[in-house]
Amino acid sequence: MRWWRDGALGLGTGLAVVWLSGELTRRTRMGEALARALARALGSLGLRHCIVLALASGIGEEAFFRGALQPRVGLVAASVLFGLAHFVPRRELWPWSFFSLAAGFLLGGLFAATGNLLAPIVTHVVVNAVNLHLLVRDYGEGGRPDEATREPERF
Repeated sequence: MRWWRDGALGLGTGLAVVWLSGELTRRTRMGEALARALARALGSLGLRHCIVLALASGIGEEAFFRGALQPRVGLVAASVLFGLAHFVPRRELWPWSFFSLAAGFLLGGLFAATGNLLAPIVTHVVVNAVNLHLLVRDYGEGGRPDEATREPERF
């Protein structure tokens, strides 16, 4: 394990995913609708709760899906199972399931490239901590500004 390299790779990948998900949220109706639905499902979370949830899910899910499962069933099967584990049978949350499937392939690719769990864990924790906090802050109760102040460019 190369601590600095793998940690930096995870951090950079996590920040790139946060940026991309933010752009999709800001620039598409589907992204905004998903953000609102996720924020409703999350309820009221403080920053500390977001960090604790991110650490628990990032470490636990990566240890299971990448550390235990992927070496036995392969990247594709582990990624599909990761996506299925994040499936919620509510139509408004289906895009999250597809995002999770793609994230499974990304996280599995990091594991395959580095040969260890550091980069996938750091990526997962960064994505969850930042995105949970932003969802609750911007789309939770009392979050997003009204229609008049929204950006006009939307797909």
